[in-house]
Amino acid sequence: MLSKMFTAYRRLAFSMTIALAAFAAAGAGAAEITVRGISYRNADITVDAKLYLPPGAGPHPAVLFVHARRGWDDTADAQVRRIVDYGFAVLAPDYHSPRFIPAWPETHDPATEKDVELGLDFLKTVREVNAAKVCVVGVSRGGYHAALLAARRAEVACIVTYYGHMVNPNAPEPWQVYRYAPEIDRINVPALFIVGEEEFEIRRTSIRRAFYALLKRGVPVEIRMYPHARRAFDFRDDQREEEKLATRDAARRTAQFMRQALSPPKK
Repeated sequence: MLSKMFTAYRRLAFSMTIALAAFAAAGAGAAEITVRGISYRNADITVDAKLYLPPGAGPHPAVLFVHARRGWDDTADAQVRRIVDYGFAVLAPDYHSPRFIPAWPETHDPATEKDVELGLDFLKTVREVNAAKVCVVGVSRGGYHAALLAARRAEVACIVTYYGHMVNPNAPEPWQVYRYAPEIDRINVPALFIVGEEEFEIRRTSIRRAFYALLKRGVPVEIRMYPHARRAFDFRDDQREEEKLATRDAARRTAQFMRQALSPPKK
């Protein structure tokens, strides 16, 4: 009896040791992400941003993250960390605060476009980052910023949009319903559109229009529409199990897509 109890105790102690080691390793992995508060200038405006660096000396592949209409918050931070977990360095500017834009603004301030764009220039000053080519990840209205950058800047190697706004938010209603941003016709880099099947119909429609516009011109483009995933499926407080799976799968697909776009061409 004592022998059996001792054997059971040893097994329990071993299991606890493994569990504690795994917990410590997970904590250490999370601690290895370096986050720096930085700022850069756009004329008389100071744009604050966070620079996330994965473990290792680098140079790391570079991503510019453009937050949603809700602004910079803990949700945006979590979205960025899912990207960093795959080994990318991410610059995430807070483009609302310098211009006193509240959360959930109805209109789009065109001045913020340059505030975001200059993040590409800042990345080139970071020694741990390879910023010759950069992928842009835009969430919701940040997707519109991503499309603009892909049309305007040669160093943008790809864009990924999560339920991205593919129309200028200030455009008249017929444009919102029937058209897509004209800058889409100037994009020639790979694009990945991620959206939930239960997203707002008008948003899904504009994304599909942008997808087919790129496909028609032969631009590498993918669309991933997740069944049973609602509006903003990746950070809802009431996430369904399907949405949790979609969140993990979207992060994996995003990383795979960007890594391919940022990889040196094969000789």
